[in-house]
Amino acid sequence: MSTIIPKPSVPAPDILRCAYMEIVVTDLAASRAFYVDLLGLHVSYEDDQQIYLRSFEEFIHHNLVLTLGPIAAVKAFSYRVRHPEDVDLAEAYYKELGCRTERRKDGFVRGIGDSLRVEDPLGFPYEFFHEVQHVERLHMRYDLYSAGELVRLDHFNQVTPDVPRGRKYLEDLGFRVTEDIKDEEGTTYAAWMHRKGTVHDTALTGGNGPRMHHVAFSTHEKHNIIQICDKMGALRMSDRIERGPGRHGVSNAFYLYILDPDGHRVEIYTQDYYTGDPDNPVITWDVHDNQRRDWWGNPVVPSWYTEASLVLDLDGNPQPVIERTDSSEMAVTIGADGFSFTREGDEDGSYHGQAAKGFKLGNQV
Repeated sequence: MSTIIPKPSVPAPDILRCAYMEIVVTDLAASRAFYVDLLGLHVSYEDDQQIYLRSFEEFIHHNLVLTLGPIAAVKAFSYRVRHPEDVDLAEAYYKELGCRTERRKDGFVRGIGDSLRVEDPLGFPYEFFHEVQHVERLHMRYDLYSAGELVRLDHFNQVTPDVPRGRKYLEDLGFRVTEDIKDEEGTTYAAWMHRKGTVHDTALTGGNGPRMHHVAFSTHEKHNIIQICDKMGALRMSDRIERGPGRHGVSNAFYLYILDPDGHRVEIYTQDYYTGDPDNPVITWDVHDNQRRDWWGNPVVPSWYTEASLVLDLDGNPQPVIERTDSSEMAVTIGADGFSFTREGDEDGSYHGQAAKGFKLGNQV
């Protein structure tokens, strides 16, 4: 671990944004019921092997591909690049890194042209493309707009054992850090990184990996997320609500985490902030700050830290999962034992009889 990934001598591709994810699901009908009937994503194409879905404001062919297969996993974290020539740059960049690459001029999936897929230095299946089929942008189709409408793909979240190693690699690739979580000893637990001028296009969460923590879609307002919760309750699907709704400290966004039929985690997300200026300051959170993950100080369920989706190599086989050796964020923030705080300077817990530093008593990690 902790081996530095060298920066190639050739230029990095100019990445615009996270564009789509391809996930393998084991029951296409069950996944369609979740992503289309429940969440309201719009079908661009479907057959008996795949379903292509897009969000309300999207004009490219899809933001999510559901591919039928034997093992639930992720086939591609896909990014759109600015120019067709950036696919060439990506190929040269990853070949210099010594990564396995595969190029398909007609794309790996429908609606996408010339594409490069790689097994990146962290073990993730990344894709880069520019050529794309345009479809109807539904942003004014209010006859189709649901109360919980998902309007954009917002970000990915990747689990990796060594966050600083991954952070440097993504910074070399052109990503910029907006927020991170650290401790006094210098351990980094997570980092949020962007290309499109929001808090993140992807995030690195410290843990056993490579695995996919979640894929996130945005809504326009908080009430859209509440509607999804109400709908899941009405459908007796409340057990698929893993965490939230709530507001993050990191990113300031309102959030909800839910699990699809295969256990792939989906975040519904809204109201983060603009980060596009070149001098946008990095916000660093103390890992012991009780409000970093939930601004209201509510518990983070253990599964959120420990469970994630496998990722595949270019042959479709699961990548080996490497154990994190640095401290676990869950382990260092458990319990009313002084390891977490609301008010860092409140050593005596003087506010309403709470524990020292304002920690909420109860079962929290």
